[in-house]
Amino acid sequence: MIRQLDAIAMQAALPELAEILRDCVAGGASVNFLLPYTAEDAAQFWRKAIMAATRQELLCFGAFDATGQLSGVVLLGLDTPPNQPHRGEVRKMLVHRRARRQGLARALMLALEAEAARLGRRLLVLDTNQGSDAEPLYQSLGYTCFGVVPGYSIPPDGSAPTACAFYYKFLP
Repeated sequence: MIRQLDAIAMQAALPELAEILRDCVAGGASVNFLLPYTAEDAAQFWRKAIMAATRQELLCFGAFDATGQLSGVVLLGLDTPPNQPHRGEVRKMLVHRRARRQGLARALMLALEAEAARLGRRLLVLDTNQGSDAEPLYQSLGYTCFGVVPGYSIPPDGSAPTACAFYYKFLP
């Protein structure tokens, strides 16, 4: 089940949100953080996200697995410049390793897209490591790669920088 989480719900789910982010970074997801990455590090990220949600600059969607446990999350960034009110940014697509391959990421993206369209955000952009497990998902949802930047970011383990692929999708 997918549910939009407002700032109050995000605050209530802070331990679960932090655990999902910590697990994804520990599992090698390149989502802007380096190891070691603690639950407190993740909680600090989510506290900032909660403040952005309070200002309506960010929407959060949570995926709950068959047991009702929060197991995935994706953010829709709405804090665009004045000349881009038609655009949104997909941020932090995260699914806990225990809940992968259950369709949660796809369901999260579909919910995000539906709400973005409802808000008049007709263009979505995102980035992901080239060759990541997420790329086939984004491609299957109709996102178009418009460029790759070599050596864009360092993986969580601190190894050599990897390429980042940038994608867009126009919503109906």
